Amino acid sequence: MTLHEEIAGICTRARDAAQILRSLSPAVKNAALINAAQGLRAAGPELKAANERDLEAGRAKGLSSAMLDRLELTSTRIEAMATGLETVAALPDPVGDIVRQTVHPNGMRIAQIRQPLGVVAIIYESRPNVTADAAALCLKSGNATILRGGSEAIHSNIAIARVFVEGAVAAGVPEAAVQIITTTDRAAVGELLQMNGYIDVVVPRGGKGLIARILEESRIPVVAHLDGVCHVYVDADADPVMARSIVLNAKLQRPGVCNALETLLVHEDIAGEFLPEAAQALEMGECELRGCPHTRQIIPCKEATDEDWTTEYLDKILSIKVVESLDAAIEHINRYGSHHSDSIVTERYEAAERFLDEVDSAAVYVNASTRFTDGFEFGLGAEIGISTNKLHCRGPMALQELTCLKYIIRGSGQIRE
Repeated sequence: MTLHEEIAGICTRARDAAQILRSLSPAVKNAALINAAQGLRAAGPELKAANERDLEAGRAKGLSSAMLDRLELTSTRIEAMATGLETVAALPDPVGDIVRQTVHPNGMRIAQIRQPLGVVAIIYESRPNVTADAAALCLKSGNATILRGGSEAIHSNIAIARVFVEGAVAAGVPEAAVQIITTTDRAAVGELLQMNGYIDVVVPRGGKGLIARILEESRIPVVAHLDGVCHVYVDADADPVMARSIVLNAKLQRPGVCNALETLLVHEDIAGEFLPEAAQALEMGECELRGCPHTRQIIPCKEATDEDWTTEYLDKILSIKVVESLDAAIEHINRYGSHHSDSIVTERYEAAERFLDEVDSAAVYVNASTRFTDGFEFGLGAEIGISTNKLHCRGPMALQELTCLKYIIRGSGQIRE
């Protein structure tokens, strides 16, 4: 069997399963998720053994400590996966929700309801937990899913998917509702991206190179974000203690994720007071600082280039710019940012409201860390990705974002004159 035939077969089975899934009751879908959660807990030793094979291969390839950390499956992370499935099971089922309804003057009843997208392909790297999260969200929202994880996690992903499918099938879900591509051949992604007659949407999760390739090659609609160039703006009226805490958390709590801080903007009226203490705390966290000329007059640091303002470091590196006004901060964010997550720290209501209104990003914060842009933190149970798109969905993509809208009209013989 050729690779094209293999991928086409997976897609065909997924399309057929999607037709069954769209009509499954919430009780069946929830039972499948509970079964899968119990299965993950029971299979802990097996999952760890599969994961160790991936870790050994990763060490041999020289993967960074950050990549190995993303890859590792501990008992705590396996329990978190299982708990995540139970959390999704407890959420309201979005399928069939009535978004709005009206009655036509001729008596027809018109309603708009939520329906599954159909077949969702998820292409991701590194994190094995995505296998369980993505499968759970797609199943709960009535979608068939095709999973294509990175080669560095192949054994872990296959083991998790097998346990998930066994639990789902036992509850009455078709086996092809969740399928994983087991080949590590990079050409499989190219084949998958051409299956526009079978797959309804592609959701990539991974590095900029992967997402750029998918956006370029896909013949299927893609929901994704290319960069996470996130900002914190410390306003003239900010509480400096609060601002320092938010900046440290946004930058250092987990630097290698898309909602981590990459550029710090500071109003010139507070920069002289705020930057020295903030810089000292950041440097204690081994963070390299790169600043504009005004910043470098206040603290010693490397010179920031134009490229730094658009760079997603995913590392302990932070660019800093002193700005003369709220207007300048908003202009900088909208010009150089990636429309992902941006925050203002201020005690001034008018500044906060303007920032919320005028910053064009998927998530905009007042007096909080950008690290909260996450499906679980937003009460969505989990997410299969964060979208910076403006069509279909924006922000963390969870159950409702895995549905589309459909009009249903009930009449009694009406005809149009």
